[in-house]
Amino acid sequence: MSHTLKLGLVGIGKIARDQHLPAIAADAGFELVACASRHAEVEGVHNYSTIEEMLAHEPHLDAVSLCAPPQVRFAQARAALEAGKHVMLEKPPGASLHEIEVLRQLARKARRTLFASWHSRHAPAVEPARAWLASREIQAVVVNWKEDVRKWHPGQKWIWQPGGLGVFDPGINALSIVTRILPREIVLNAATLHFPSNTQTPIAASLVFADEHGAPVRAEFDWRYGATEQWQIAVTTNVSRLRIDAGGKTLEIDGKPVDVGPEREYPSLYAHWRQLIERGEEDVDVRPLRHVADAFLLGTRREVEPFVD
Repeated sequence: MSHTLKLGLVGIGKIARDQHLPAIAADAGFELVACASRHAEVEGVHNYSTIEEMLAHEPHLDAVSLCAPPQVRFAQARAALEAGKHVMLEKPPGASLHEIEVLRQLARKARRTLFASWHSRHAPAVEPARAWLASREIQAVVVNWKEDVRKWHPGQKWIWQPGGLGVFDPGINALSIVTRILPREIVLNAATLHFPSNTQTPIAASLVFADEHGAPVRAEFDWRYGATEQWQIAVTTNVSRLRIDAGGKTLEIDGKPVDVGPEREYPSLYAHWRQLIERGEEDVDVRPLRHVADAFLLGTRREVEPFVD
């Protein structure tokens, strides 16, 4: 590549510290020069309270990576694009489908790259699974994506507010893998959403899809699970059975492990974004979020006990 991209990072929370900062530090194609966050700072770079302050004081930035909650991401992305920056959106890419389309048009007008990232698609088992399934007839898909919300989102009130998605915040990771590996599109037929009586988003969900040939695809998402996560996708085909486990870290075919290499989700995200920028391309696939929106549209609501963090 011709030069190192000067990067600003917005929203310094758990995901930024656990994943984005190490991935950026390991990528010679990016130089982190500034961060914007209301409640946190990063050592060794310029820190600002808002993206507007960051953009005003750092006009030389090439790109901005957004890790703040989805409810505020549209305004942040719009500000970055209008300032002429390439933009990466953490998942989910926004709080609504239409705002992402508006951002897509803004990016095209500004001739900048918009990347709606899905980190689970970059798990090592995903592309081998996609290649293996491409020539096979899908008969059934079962997804179990279950974890403890108190472990992964302690004290994060935004997830229970409109636009926060609730259990779909992790569940959309499964949907991002399913929409990547299956050779045909899936359509939601029914959903049951379990809402705590004191929240605006669900704590569990059951989804019933079918692919274009009628093969059933069922997904169970639950945020009330135990200490050991269950992140599994099982696909039965006309010849054998494939299973992705550990959120995409491992792959089995007919019970036999397949070597898929080491985990590189976030390093792969940043490498992919760099390549998109170099080629002048976009990557804005909203299918996982569209399935979540369909679940809210079609789903039957069930009220459950209040959630206490």
